[in-house]
Amino acid sequence: MALVFRTVAQLAGVSLSLLGWVLSCLTNYLPHWKNLNLDLNEMENWTMGLWQTCVTQEEVGMQCKDFDSFLALPAELRVSRILMFLSNGLGFLGLLVSGFGLDCLRIGEGQRDLKRRLLILGGVLSWASGITALVPVSWVAHKTVQEFWDENVPDFVPRWEFGEALFLGWFAGLSLLLGGCLLNCAACSSHALLASGHHAVAQMQDHHQLETRNTNLRN
Repeated sequence: MALVFRTVAQLAGVSLSLLGWVLSCLTNYLPHWKNLNLDLNEMENWTMGLWQTCVTQEEVGMQCKDFDSFLALPAELRVSRILMFLSNGLGFLGLLVSGFGLDCLRIGEGQRDLKRRLLILGGVLSWASGITALVPVSWVAHKTVQEFWDENVPDFVPRWEFGEALFLGWFAGLSLLLGGCLLNCAACSSHALLASGHHAVAQMQDHHQLETRNTNLRN
């Protein structure tokens, strides 16, 4: 039963980490962190991401323009770029490391303790990737809410609202955190199984030595 749980936890952890990493990469590059709908022109929709601003019109379609200067961006967008790059890198390393720690991989099959440590390291990297994905998304969402309810801005001025990429980023971060938890649970269960196996072997050896001793005394 413990072996089945460990295998399922490993596969589920890697799958969730992979899903979270792919979604975090999409979140990084999608220009849909913020949406702006103009009441005066309902056929025009503005969106903003970390790298560019886009406008969608029915006749022309979508047209995007990259930001000219990194330093000219608001602080939340500058930091979000760095953190999302960090999240993508940590997520990739976590997948790579935890992949070598899977029991289904034949590489290092005799080194159980090493594979357990690789699973733990992969889980920690997935945690770090999830946190560094949740922080920028939540920060941009917080700033959007602040600006939306700013009383100093006249009511007729259009307000930015949550874009689809924010929800995608939250889901990516939670998937990475859950994947890291499952990988560490699998590593802990493999450690317990390894310890119980050593204990059983030690008991068999003690029992065999006791029987040998009793046989020698009888002779």
